[in-house]
Amino acid sequence: MRNVFYSFLMLTLAVCSSCSQEQEKARAAEEKAAQEASIYELFETRNVWTFIKLDTRNGKMTQVHYALDSESYQGEVELNTKSLIKGEGKPGRFTLYPTQNMFNFILLDKVGGSTYQVQWSIEEDTRMVAPIWKSK
Repeated sequence: MRNVFYSFLMLTLAVCSSCSQEQEKARAAEEKAAQEASIYELFETRNVWTFIKLDTRNGKMTQVHYALDSESYQGEVELNTKSLIKGEGKPGRFTLYPTQNMFNFILLDKVGGSTYQVQWSIEEDTRMVAPIWKSK
């Protein structure tokens, strides 16, 4: 009887140890994935000289312009300076999707599900980030 008890005890300890190791592996994989998600990402526009830089934690964006000569504009201009969420999100929360219109993208909050129309432009008064409201 004593041998059966010790055998059962050893089997139980082995199973518990295995479960603990699997949980630790899953936790480590989750942490690695979070670290691999970039805080900032660059998205190509169909304009050769323009990219959109997105802070994937909070939806803040700038237009990035580059040039090959000193006479052309090079620099960043703001598209959206305000966080679209309360607090600070995790990297990878927001992403951009191109549309058929070269000046427009759809910004998606992958956690909250909100969508925004993003319009970049050389002209400041035609740049915008506007919520796309859900129909009732």
